[in-house]
Amino acid sequence: MSIQYEKDDDRVYITLDRPDARNALTEEMVGDIAQALNRADEDDDVLSIIVTGAGEEAFCAGGDLKSMIPAITSGDFPLGRGIAEDPEQDMMLKHNLIRTPIIAAVNGVALAGGTEFLQATDIRVAEEHAVFGLPEVSWGLAPAGGSHTRLPRQIPYCRAMEILLTGDRISAEEANEMGLVNKVVEKGNALAAADEYADSIAENGPLAVRKIKEAVVRGLSVPMEQAFYTEEAIVSEALDSKDASEGPQAFKENRDPEFTGE
Repeated sequence: MSIQYEKDDDRVYITLDRPDARNALTEEMVGDIAQALNRADEDDDVLSIIVTGAGEEAFCAGGDLKSMIPAITSGDFPLGRGIAEDPEQDMMLKHNLIRTPIIAAVNGVALAGGTEFLQATDIRVAEEHAVFGLPEVSWGLAPAGGSHTRLPRQIPYCRAMEILLTGDRISAEEANEMGLVNKVVEKGNALAAADEYADSIAENGPLAVRKIKEAVVRGLSVPMEQAFYTEEAIVSEALDSKDASEGPQAFKENRDPEFTGE
């Protein structure tokens, strides 16, 4: 396997495992990551998915220039060319909604496909030596993992265009300032910081957490007026749940809630 999959209580750790190649993506890895995300999402006991890279220097350096990129440009691999809506191949989550929160523990270089995958996550922690960027344009390529759509929605338009059009690298501090990541931590501490976020999420109603993420992601893809109707339909499922009664009752009785996800 090109990745590691580890379940620990209420969370799953997915580790990209090609440290000698800076965890660069191969066709096999794309499928393995997509399948791992779906496997975790289908497990009701999993409340968070934490993704990181093996080693101390790289989260993901993008597509492997020796194999992955030639396959994409030749049309042998469909990423970026109308990839089928196949959950087992859609690593970038362009067509597949993962309702479980995804936390990125960026432990180094996150370039090209690494930065693109980052945009598909929900909470992002970067170590101080991390480097981000979309250098595809400097190779005569265009990013194929969703950055044209996601990046201008996640950070200011002019910063998004700067990253897309120049291909320049940006530091962890710059990424934090523009809102691409949530926080910057010392080298070696990204996983611990990601666990802290997962701990906070685990204290909340699991059904509410999933419905909140679903409402946000689905709402971003439609006009605002329609998004409000989408939100109401999705959130109503959380409001009608047993957890929605348990939470206020526990508060009233000054005790910790016992959420069941129902």
